[in-house]
Amino acid sequence: MPIPSVRADADACPGALRLHAAADGPLARVRVPGGRLTGAQLTVVRELATRWGDGHVELTSRANLQLRALKDAPVEDLAANLRGAGLLPSETHELVRNIVASPLAEGLPVGPLDQALCADPSLAELPGRFLFALDSGAGDVAFGADVAALPLDDEVAIIFAGSDAGLRVAPAEVVPALLAAAHAFLEERAAQQIPAKAHDRPADPPATVQQALHNARHPGRATDATQAALDERPGSAADAGQAAPDGRPGSATDNAQAMPERFSSATGALRAAGDQPLPLPGDRYDAGRRQRVAWRVRELTDGPARVAARTAATLGKALGEPVRRSRPGVREPIGIIEQPDGRVAVGALVPLGRLSDVQLKVLASAKALVFTPWRGVILPGLLPQAAESWVAALAGAGLEVAAGSRWAGVTACAGRPGCAKSLADVRADADAATVKGEGLPVHWVGCARGCGSPAGPHVRVEATGTGYEVRSPHARGVASVGEVGALVGAARKG
Repeated sequence: MPIPSVRADADACPGALRLHAAADGPLARVRVPGGRLTGAQLTVVRELATRWGDGHVELTSRANLQLRALKDAPVEDLAANLRGAGLLPSETHELVRNIVASPLAEGLPVGPLDQALCADPSLAELPGRFLFALDSGAGDVAFGADVAALPLDDEVAIIFAGSDAGLRVAPAEVVPALLAAAHAFLEERAAQQIPAKAHDRPADPPATVQQALHNARHPGRATDATQAALDERPGSAADAGQAAPDGRPGSATDNAQAMPERFSSATGALRAAGDQPLPLPGDRYDAGRRQRVAWRVRELTDGPARVAARTAATLGKALGEPVRRSRPGVREPIGIIEQPDGRVAVGALVPLGRLSDVQLKVLASAKALVFTPWRGVILPGLLPQAAESWVAALAGAGLEVAAGSRWAGVTACAGRPGCAKSLADVRADADAATVKGEGLPVHWVGCARGCGSPAGPHVRVEATGTGYEVRSPHARGVASVGEVGALVGAARKG
């Protein structure tokens, strides 16, 4: 018997306790905050995929894991295995543990944020698609999330729906600031009487979040609320028994001292390679017109600004001048990557985000893994002499470890046969059409819903039933299956 979900009426996001009825069988989504897990944990996931699923594990655009075709899987047993591996720490908050983090950064407070989120009963009411981000300062994840922390020199900017509203906090205040922003979002939703069902899918009308916020008459309330909340917390981000940066329980004093140092050192190391520009609030083309679920059609409304103002008020802080620069170009880390401590990391692309049993077995032999929001994987903290062996092992398993791969920047939804709504086997068509190329990322989708679409500028390749429609910031056209490759290549170059 399936485990009852307290979120059954809130939204339709799948999880580990409530499976999604896909065309190829039940689908489970395992949240992996920051994409960080151990090889032992991946071994458990692989065993579940082999025992009850189709033997593959999918990577999502939030660095989570999906198991497909779980036709005979007892949900209680599935949950017990994940719980034993530390991948299901909270049943009430299982669907809201959505945290992305810069994959190459060390010391980001992923564990403390996850633990504090799960310890707050009211935040179990967040939409299942609400996304937190912890950025290293490079801007690689901050601008595709609902609320994000972006280090800027000695302070941290809190980013709302990709826009900088001018809210700044100390590194030790990052976790409570993000949680205050989540509370401000829920308060704003309640004030506007927006039902939780409105957060189900970006394409689901009517009464979207942004439409409701657009009707509000008091812009600016959201940021002020977040700031007041931080001021009500004496000491630091780690008050009330928050865990230490390494995930162990620690005192408020320990955390107040450790988090700023770890957060700042990671930021400084990554920024040493050169400053990364920040995006303009309006620089947010989306080929599929899909926005973050909390801020649908955000360019047309004041929703993010309202939540930012409510957040700042809660924290007792004033809004300063926002930073306005161009959006950085983000590319998947690949190959051998030097790390600040003298060790190295090895990055690999996972073609179309689907890991086979052979690939899973190779990766599970690593001590630590970081899955990325671009459907790749990184093995961090390696000794230089071990890196070449790992490159060879990953390449031998069919993962891409060399620059110039034809799969760089190319992603796809599940398509047929896994999705009943898909009009094509987009993975097979993408495989046939994709060649080496540079430029904008490309995302193949089987229908207008555009599942898994990137948040930033990209080329959208949407199945029409007879071919594909290709859309980019610069062009739009329709091609047959046999001709779509050339049209996509031209669209990438702009």
